[in-house]
Amino acid sequence: MAADERLYFVVYDIADPRRWRSVFRTMHGYGEWVQLSVFQCRLTRVRHAELVADLDNITHHDDDHVVIIDLGDADKVKPKVVSLGKRSFSPVVREPIIV
Repeated sequence: MAADERLYFVVYDIADPRRWRSVFRTMHGYGEWVQLSVFQCRLTRVRHAELVADLDNITHHDDDHVVIIDLGDADKVKPKVVSLGKRSFSPVVREPIIV
């Protein structure tokens, strides 16, 4: 399953605080929070489609803006990132889930 995952950055600017919180909560179900209004996600094509549908249902197209950037195959992409400040950056990795 991990072989078909791609790495995405999701960046959003939501005009209404209530919708912003809704988008933020939704994004926690899909990826890892990087900083305010920025998430990185490892998604299959199905999960990507679900994310787009969920965000489409929350946002107002006349007032809000969401950008989903496809960085490529999640296991092969090596993004070149400059990270300044208190948090370091590394691409989200697939980790085992213990149930």
